Amino acid sequence: MNQSAQELRQAFTRYFVEHGHTSVPSSSLIPQADPTLLFTNAGMNQFKGVFLGEETRPYKRAVTVQKCLRAGGKHNDLENVGYTARHHTFFEMLGNFSFGNYFKADAIRFAWDFLTRVVGLQKNKLWVTIFQDDDQAFDLWKKIGMPASRIMRSGERDNFWQMGETGPCGPCSEIHYDQGPDVAGDTVPNGAGDRVIEVWNLVFMQFDRDSSGTLRPLPKPSIDTGMGLERLAALAQGVHSNYDTDLFRPILRAIADTTGRRYGVSPDDDRSMRVIADHLRGMVFMVADGVLPSNEGRGYVLRRIIRRAGRYGRLLGLGLDGPVLHRLTESVVAGMKAAYPELEQARDTVRRVTAAEEERFLATLEKGEPLLAAAIASVLKANQKTIPGQKLFELYDTYGYPLDLAADSARDKGLTLDLEGFQAALAEQRERARKVSGFETAKVSEVLRAQLKSTAVMPTRFVGYDQLEAEGIVQAILKGEQLAEEAVEGEEVELVLDVTPFYAEGGGQVGDHGLLIGPEGRVEVQETTKPAPDLFLHKGIVRAGRVRKGERLKASVSVVPRQNAARNHTATHLVHAALRELLGPHVKQYGSLVAPNRLRFDFAHFKPLSSRDIDDIESMVNEHVRRNNAVRTHIMGVQEAVATGALAFFGDKYGDQVRVVSINTFSKELCGGTHCRHTGEIGVFKIVSETGVAAGVRRIEAQTGVGAHELLRQRDTELDELAEVLKTNRSDVLPKARKLVTLLKEKEQELEQFKARFASGQASADS
Repeated sequence: MNQSAQELRQAFTRYFVEHGHTSVPSSSLIPQADPTLLFTNAGMNQFKGVFLGEETRPYKRAVTVQKCLRAGGKHNDLENVGYTARHHTFFEMLGNFSFGNYFKADAIRFAWDFLTRVVGLQKNKLWVTIFQDDDQAFDLWKKIGMPASRIMRSGERDNFWQMGETGPCGPCSEIHYDQGPDVAGDTVPNGAGDRVIEVWNLVFMQFDRDSSGTLRPLPKPSIDTGMGLERLAALAQGVHSNYDTDLFRPILRAIADTTGRRYGVSPDDDRSMRVIADHLRGMVFMVADGVLPSNEGRGYVLRRIIRRAGRYGRLLGLGLDGPVLHRLTESVVAGMKAAYPELEQARDTVRRVTAAEEERFLATLEKGEPLLAAAIASVLKANQKTIPGQKLFELYDTYGYPLDLAADSARDKGLTLDLEGFQAALAEQRERARKVSGFETAKVSEVLRAQLKSTAVMPTRFVGYDQLEAEGIVQAILKGEQLAEEAVEGEEVELVLDVTPFYAEGGGQVGDHGLLIGPEGRVEVQETTKPAPDLFLHKGIVRAGRVRKGERLKASVSVVPRQNAARNHTATHLVHAALRELLGPHVKQYGSLVAPNRLRFDFAHFKPLSSRDIDDIESMVNEHVRRNNAVRTHIMGVQEAVATGALAFFGDKYGDQVRVVSINTFSKELCGGTHCRHTGEIGVFKIVSETGVAAGVRRIEAQTGVGAHELLRQRDTELDELAEVLKTNRSDVLPKARKLVTLLKEKEQELEQFKARFASGQASADS
């Protein structure tokens, strides 16, 4: 046995590939187009659309080693990390999947064979649990060699899985392993302690639950399995804690070398070292996948993880003289880059983001820790057990002291937090500060989606890459969230067509404007959105007459705004490529805005661009504009596209087939936006500004084409006016300005000297 984690990853993938599975790369920690999840927390997340019947894949069997994170939302292991042998924020989930192909018999056979033959786990130490009514699973386990005495039936809480209140669901069978009497705990699964631990969960997705709770058999039952690599590595390496595996030992060794403390000597030190080791893995993978610290959503989770690691680092003497976690991230990159090569590319980004956030946190601790210590002392002196919520809120609101860190400190002293009081104070503050956002993205409620589905609305076919006019039949008319049969002059509506040339907002590019003209009316389209795959909403106002469901309309996109947006979109690709060429491969796109009148590009970099940098970027982009290179698009499989060097952006939703936009060998990206046919159509590219928008994120705003020419003309005018003010010609403005600045400084020095002499003389007179 005694296989390394990397050997286990490879063995798992190889085993299932040999059994007809397609090896699918791990998806990002940022779920693809799934607002219900903060982070990818299971191997099946990237296949959710397949299980729901919303998408298809070119394979029926898949195997993955999936990056997962549980540190926010429903699945939150953060507070337990460091206090147990097996709770983690970041972890890897091994999984095999069948999409209507094989079912229970093969899933059980594969799992048994892999664990006992490939990994070498002892058969007599394995247990399984099954759903109480799943006689089929019971018989299959017995047939494969599992004694009936080690097959336990459990209820719906432990052995029935469902994706949501309705939809695909089914019984599951969990495989457990008895670690022996050296580990405290019950001798049967799901008992107290860690002696018998869950290893692998096999989900038999065979039912569809409707809104009434009724279960109906699925026409094509599927398989979804998940096994934590960390637990498997512990068993394969003969240790009882995940932290004793080769996944964590190098990280703990780096922490020990930095702190001068030895792991395994002091329980308190060990706990702190485990927290730091776990959180280092989490922060490295989160930043590598595009998450940056912030005060909300995923960024807030990252901030909490970095700061929690920093707080436990202080207990070991780390961070007293400045940031140190960023140096420790090297141990994670070194140990994991073989399995995840993207970590090597993100190395500098990870270090800089971590260092910047730790610096902020050290300042927070310096102010907040004495106040928290005083609050704890006050509670202890009063022989109480709870820190008041109002005091916690003051620490949070005034000093930014995180609640979870206060909870850790309180737990160390045997105290609890008044969470209700904290939440009440927080709610009051939010009520006082609440403001209505000036921008809301278009959305369609679940009820409305169901209505559209029930009216047999077909997917919208987009033809706008090749034409700006097309005829489409009105499939649905929406007024607010109500379906209507017609709309008349003056009404605001959203129309769904079966065919459209209108580009829907996405990928940073704004949606098209234009006209919809029918036999009896005309609609001015002011916004085009896509709230669901293949559902285009044309939002606007009926300017004349009426439009009816079922009518054929002529859809015409406003040509000039579309062309300008295309110029700006192609320019963003050139900017991205130039940044990576000039600044390094750590540059990663964090967002963009492509509008007809401007472009904005956010990217990872850790210092402001110099004027030389900006000049170099402009020069490189304009050089490729002047070359008038063809902008080519190809449709190919997503894995093939990435393998050929196309840049894909984490968090974006990609299907099996993707659109790849290439500009010679300079730029290649997965992109669904509209583009020029040749780079020369951009005309000219000019950077307007370069600013910082977050820790480690810079923003370039720029103009192309007519907008860039207008900007240059405006600056020429300003230069002429400045020359007139300085009473010189344009070519002498800079030397004249420098001369005036030098003269001004000399006069300021003379003035200061005069003031000093005057003050000295006044003092002598007074004496």
